[in-house]
Amino acid sequence: MHKIILLLAIITLNLTSAQTKKKQILLIGTFHYSNPGHDVAKINTFNVLSEKSQKELEIISDKIKKFGPDKIFVEWKFSKQSELDQFYNKNTDSLLKNSSNEITQLALRTAKKLNHKKMFGIDYRTRFPYDSLMMSMEKANQKDLMKKNTESTERFVKDNNERMAKSSLTDLMLYYNEKASNEDNIQWYLEVANRTGNPDDFTGASLVSNWYKRNLYMYSLVQKLTESTDTKIMVLLGAGHAAMLREFLAHDPEFEIVELATVLK
Repeated sequence: MHKIILLLAIITLNLTSAQTKKKQILLIGTFHYSNPGHDVAKINTFNVLSEKSQKELEIISDKIKKFGPDKIFVEWKFSKQSELDQFYNKNTDSLLKNSSNEITQLALRTAKKLNHKKMFGIDYRTRFPYDSLMMSMEKANQKDLMKKNTESTERFVKDNNERMAKSSLTDLMLYYNEKASNEDNIQWYLEVANRTGNPDDFTGASLVSNWYKRNLYMYSLVQKLTESTDTKIMVLLGAGHAAMLREFLAHDPEFEIVELATVLK
């Protein structure tokens, strides 16, 4: 009788453990490898097609393969998934030699090694009226805020350019996923943008809310496209987006973050 009770207790414990086991998410924030110049802060381009960087990417992707994500999500418009599918099915060798963006160089490289059939686009674009933000700042005569904005942008550009000049690709990727870097990617929105404008002008708050909306929509897609059979996933986004998703994940008990530094050990 005692053996039967013990067996039932073990079965119940195992079932409970299986039901509460969190899905692991390798959340990778990055600078844009091909640097299309769409961001407000203009930083220098890093040569990911160099022989050294290509060797590093092979090592990084091999280690992510060992981690074994069931799905890989990337910063590609959700509404253009069919184009991502077509892109994914192009000649891999040619893409790796000619396309320098991070979706090709890291996500696609890794997905192919894992024999995935596709990658998943989760980007959802919203308005980012930076010019209107600056006009509201001037209209409200917020000279101190304008100075803070300029200094913040210049400091960001200087720091990133210096790092790119002296760091390896691996070191850069680790830096963009450190806690301090994540905090820097969020701080500007609340310290500068949200304060912008006269009391009856919410241009700043509107920009910030649109930024949150874009990231919430992306996170919603991660949640909805991660199936019950998926135990591990990888999400590759610009560092600013990854910092936001990290905040959301802190309040979602179904996921646990696996740090890039842990995977690359």
